[in-house]
Amino acid sequence: MPNTSITFGALLVLIGIIGYGYGLMNGNASLTALIPAVFGIVMAILGFASRSNERMRKHLMHAAVVVALLGFIAAAGRLVMKASELTASAGVISQLAMAIICLLFVTLAVKSFGDARRSGSS
Repeated sequence: MPNTSITFGALLVLIGIIGYGYGLMNGNASLTALIPAVFGIVMAILGFASRSNERMRKHLMHAAVVVALLGFIAAAGRLVMKASELTASAGVISQLAMAIICLLFVTLAVKSFGDARRSGSS
């Protein structure tokens, strides 16, 4: 799971950087485009930390899931609030990608935690 956290974190960072770069190229860059990158950096740090600290791995991975869940809620909530006026803009695409990536990570983590519990390894 630590490698998954790092990978999904890197994807979120990439989404943030691409969104911000797109804004720069169009002359309307906004720091809010980097929000996915912030979530991604935190998830990647938790992934790296859990790889190097076996005793804390379970806690760190649970923290990564909380970060991803908050990322999903933030991105999906924003999309739902503006559902009536959504267009295929870069911001909407970035929020949708963030929501999907975060939800996928949460789903994979919950499955992994369940598998670990069933197999008896804590």
